[in-house]
Amino acid sequence: MNDVKPPMSADELRDRFVRYLRYQRGLRLDEAGPAEYLAALELVVRDVLIDRAMDTQRTYDLVKPKTVHYLSMEFLLGRLLHNNLISTGLLEPAREAMQQLGLNLDVITEEEPDPGLGNGGLGRLAACFLDSLATLDYPAFGYGLRYEYGMFRQEIQNGWQVERPDTWLKGGYAWEIPRPDLTVPVKVGGGVEWHQGASGKFRPSWVNWRVFYGVPHDILVAGYQTGTVSILRLWAAEAPREFDFQIFSQGDFIKAVAERERIESVTRVLYPADEVEAGRRLRLLQEYFLVASSVQDTMRRFRARYGEAWELLPDAVAFQLNDTHPALAIAELMRFLVDEAELRWSKAWELTRAVCSYTNHTMLPEALETWPVGLMESMLPRHVQIIYEINRRFLNGLSPAIQQDVERLKRLSLIHEDGEKRFRMAHLAIVGSHRINGVARLHTELIKTRLVPDFAALWPDRFLAITNGITPRRWLGACNPRLAAIISKRIGPGWLHNLRRLVELAPMAGDAGLQEEVRHAKHSAKIDLAQTISELCNVTADPDSLFDVQIKRLHEYKRQLLNAMHVIALYRRLKADPSAAVVPRTVIFAAKAAPAYHMAKLIIRLINGIGHVVNNDPDTAGHLSVVFLPDYRVTLAEKIIPAADLSEQISAAGWEASGTGNMKLALNGALTIGTLDGANIEIRDAVGPENIFIFGLTADEALRLTTVSQYDPWNYYRSDPELAGVMDDLHTGRFTPGEEHVSREIWSALMEHGDRYLHLADFRSYADTQARVAALYTDPAAWTAMAIKNIAAMGYFSSDRAIREYAEKIWNLHPVPVNANPKMPTDTST
Repeated sequence: MNDVKPPMSADELRDRFVRYLRYQRGLRLDEAGPAEYLAALELVVRDVLIDRAMDTQRTYDLVKPKTVHYLSMEFLLGRLLHNNLISTGLLEPAREAMQQLGLNLDVITEEEPDPGLGNGGLGRLAACFLDSLATLDYPAFGYGLRYEYGMFRQEIQNGWQVERPDTWLKGGYAWEIPRPDLTVPVKVGGGVEWHQGASGKFRPSWVNWRVFYGVPHDILVAGYQTGTVSILRLWAAEAPREFDFQIFSQGDFIKAVAERERIESVTRVLYPADEVEAGRRLRLLQEYFLVASSVQDTMRRFRARYGEAWELLPDAVAFQLNDTHPALAIAELMRFLVDEAELRWSKAWELTRAVCSYTNHTMLPEALETWPVGLMESMLPRHVQIIYEINRRFLNGLSPAIQQDVERLKRLSLIHEDGEKRFRMAHLAIVGSHRINGVARLHTELIKTRLVPDFAALWPDRFLAITNGITPRRWLGACNPRLAAIISKRIGPGWLHNLRRLVELAPMAGDAGLQEEVRHAKHSAKIDLAQTISELCNVTADPDSLFDVQIKRLHEYKRQLLNAMHVIALYRRLKADPSAAVVPRTVIFAAKAAPAYHMAKLIIRLINGIGHVVNNDPDTAGHLSVVFLPDYRVTLAEKIIPAADLSEQISAAGWEASGTGNMKLALNGALTIGTLDGANIEIRDAVGPENIFIFGLTADEALRLTTVSQYDPWNYYRSDPELAGVMDDLHTGRFTPGEEHVSREIWSALMEHGDRYLHLADFRSYADTQARVAALYTDPAAWTAMAIKNIAAMGYFSSDRAIREYAEKIWNLHPVPVNANPKMPTDTST
């Protein structure tokens, strides 16, 4: 890894900044405002990234390394200016330059929007991985979609989530570089005909298709203190022509542009609602558009380097499928190799499996995508044919014993045939990949034993665990500079490159001086967050109170509802005895619910209702407050995480694949309360069971309870008076007056419809463990010592470690340090 010095001095940066204001924005310094300052500073930094990107590509043109292509429907990048300043070494020169001009760098960076390219952990993981790939000098391309409006901007009105368009591209986006010269055609519709070739054999031909185009927009991803800059290539859908001029000339202006609007809607929003046919078609088209554009682009670069030497493909290319969304890459690559490269099926299949690998991210059966065969036939007839052939050859190749087991064959088949025929995309990804990984040890075991045990029995060596990780550059160095400075003071620089060095803090956990510094950094972050809470929620948060934080996508299995139930219990205790000695607590939620996820939106309404009641009751003043911060995104997470005292990782055991919020919060000194689920188990092993608050059923116990013991939530209701009081409050609608149906419907899901995620079963253990949390918080020295031990144990959970494991165990990828002055002309056809 190269130690790259700052590419310019503060004086040079200042001069370039002023020049860009004048010649790019047409403004003098005294005429500009924060938005114009942001644009000028972004251009200064972008110049540096472009130079390094060109050096990176020249080096790769010389070395011709194997490259991984990371396909993901989400890349939750967050703001890039501050991160890029850190990575390039320009942070201090930029701060000094702005001070020379009488400007505040922090005010300028606050102007930057969050790119609307993701929703939750899936997209944030992909962004962390791109950071690590570049930092570790691994040749890599990211591929995603350029959503015009992203997920949505969340507002809270009368307690309800309201979705607004996320216009993150308004005014342009300085970090993207349009590449219309690399536009690719994408075919859909039509049918398949058979034609006899010169050899006399009949070959399928995809005919009568319609075409639209994928236009790439590149975002440059800077490695930290290295010359490597990777590319995140985002595809925008474009119609073949702007409008039908003949129709326009006849006066039907709306119809003339309707087709263009329909096609370009493919990249309008992330995850269109798929409850209706039009939404399902659009979502399938999005997934196909991503893989068709990306496979073509990758094959173009391969041909430029190796011609038609397809046997070299596994030595040059790796495709990583981030969940099932890009699973069609298997069929698209087969289509390309068979139809366009004209390889024999067996050779094409050998190459496809050698280059593709698949990461599973979910245990939810409903999240393992399936697509109606009829729907896919209408859009992708050739791919339907290919998937059927993959399935036929796969099933015919199984042992006679398996072929005689009809039920097992049904479970293994790529086509679900009970009722409406549907393609199983996870099955396609498994059959077409040489490696399948889970994202935590427990998750991988559950994949093999519960989710797809037949495949695991068939190919045990293909399945492996690679626990997720996070980039410490953003999730400590950038978002928590106070704590980062304390760490550097104690163990020296270099730990952002090698996070395992944090273990050097462990012997210092009892050091009173270090404890005081860590407490001061935490308290300062809490003061900052309290200001944000006041601005966004008009709620006063006491920085001396316990900041109890649950920030993640809203889903029933993540059990924000269990947290809310505990808040109700605390409130009931205070109402019963307002003079009771309680540890002051501020409970902080932030989450988005998918627009069509009815129950998740009810839970948001309930949480806001609880907050309204609690925060306006004089009996709880100074003891308990509840806030729901709107529009959760990376930038908001960067404000919350440094301030958190307690990290809520309370999913029902067996449902969370890994989690990465648990890692970010622990890295910043929050203590974890959680179940033995996902990566919580590995965090417990790293920090020690005495330094984490574990509660609740294990995954095996939960399975037995719901299958063998026939779980009945009423048993828990009858045996626990405090829990009964909480449930009665939900039933009566105490916290949603005038909308009692909200909490009553939630009550019904728990008490009348089985409590799928075992809220009542885990409530008492959770409440008792929360009491232990409160007791420890009254001992600042013991609490801080435990926080320091957590920070010290987080080295394993770096995305750098995860990426090295992918490179070694799946991709067979090697670092390629970038030569800043390679002696050959730049190839601009990247």
